[in-house]
Amino acid sequence: MFDNLSDKFDRAFKVLKGHGQITDINVAETLKEVRRALIDADVNFKIAKDFTDRVKTKALGENVLTAVEPGQLMIKITRDELAALMGSEHAEINLSGNPTIVLIAGLQGSGKTTFSAKLANYLKTKKSKNPMLVACDIYRPAAINQLHVVGEQVGVEVFSDKESKDAVSIAQRGVERAKSAGHDVVIIDTAGRLHIDDGMMKEIAALKKSLQPQETLFVVDSMTGQDAVNTAKAFNEQIDYDGVVLTKLDGDTRGGAALTIRSVVEKPLKFIGTGEKLDALDVFYPDRMADRILGMGDVISLVERAQEQFDEDEARRVQKKIARNQFNFNDFVKQIKQVKKMGNIKDLMGMIPGVGKMMKDIDIDDNAFDIIEVIISSMTTEEKEFPHIINGNRRKRIAAGSGTSVEDVNKLLKQFNDMSKMMKMMQGGNAQKSMQKMKSMMPNKQ
Repeated sequence: MFDNLSDKFDRAFKVLKGHGQITDINVAETLKEVRRALIDADVNFKIAKDFTDRVKTKALGENVLTAVEPGQLMIKITRDELAALMGSEHAEINLSGNPTIVLIAGLQGSGKTTFSAKLANYLKTKKSKNPMLVACDIYRPAAINQLHVVGEQVGVEVFSDKESKDAVSIAQRGVERAKSAGHDVVIIDTAGRLHIDDGMMKEIAALKKSLQPQETLFVVDSMTGQDAVNTAKAFNEQIDYDGVVLTKLDGDTRGGAALTIRSVVEKPLKFIGTGEKLDALDVFYPDRMADRILGMGDVISLVERAQEQFDEDEARRVQKKIARNQFNFNDFVKQIKQVKKMGNIKDLMGMIPGVGKMMKDIDIDDNAFDIIEVIISSMTTEEKEFPHIINGNRRKRIAAGSGTSVEDVNKLLKQFNDMSKMMKMMQGGNAQKSMQKMKSMMPNKQ
């Protein structure tokens, strides 16, 4: 996400490279490129101009330290202003109430139903809540069926009534059901339309008035750009929601909606959808997103994702096996599965400062691990346990059994051996020597 914007910002700051100081001329030239980058990202012209005006005022008003290069200073100022544009501080979902009632609104096709399930999964796994989903789209039976399907996938109860044509009644009975069944959060998935109309607005307003939800979230497809911002504004004027959810942000290389929706509707962005899987939901942090847009990475989010999958007992077990040269393919597969749970591989790489720019033109297939798992599954129990016994004949049999080539098997065995050596070296205390050895093991570039 935001690839185009990141590239253009990068080019804009190159204007200042080599300059010893910030001046009216080089700032104007840089900010002209920044403004153009924002407009190309589908940011409203007035917002883009106001943004660059603020950056210019701060840049020219700074007493620049000699140790700070002008380019670095401009990136810092721009980063802070980007974070401010997107809301400055992270806004938590309100989980007060017994039960907490969360009302979901938005147009048809924005991803409301999928988000409802993602939110239920998030609250269940990250907040230790016991949520229930309520299907209040009385116009589309397919939407009710879809909610039941995704609800089952995340292990959350779904309340619905396909016979009723009264959304308010369904929602009220859903809340009563939640209370009697001991659910502490009720997520109400409502009907959408292809466009804003009076009927939809009256219904969502009636639901809000009847339920008095602790949290009303507006879900919008980020890929619709400024249309997303305009729709968010129209909904806010009618129902005064509490926060915005941007879906499909993983497919939005421009990012205009994410950048401007906060300043237009004056409501915080609370969640972003980052993929199709039901765990592909991120809490929105303006400062972290600003860092990522400017190629500064997002180490905090990366560490948080790793901690979610981190098992201390398993780590200690693996550490002992590495120390004894007993790390095997069973351990390797476990490590792969933990990494896969953390999310999209290219997205994870983009969280490492400096790596995102290097990886932007490299296509990383998320299914790249699949072939590794298939090859390992073709090994015997003994081969998985003792990789060193895999000779030429065994390699041929493994390749035939996995539908791959001997070359693929050889490649995996080399990667496994190299990784095992690196892990063994990192067990020692001499990090510098380890890094030098690791570098010498890397294949030479042709």
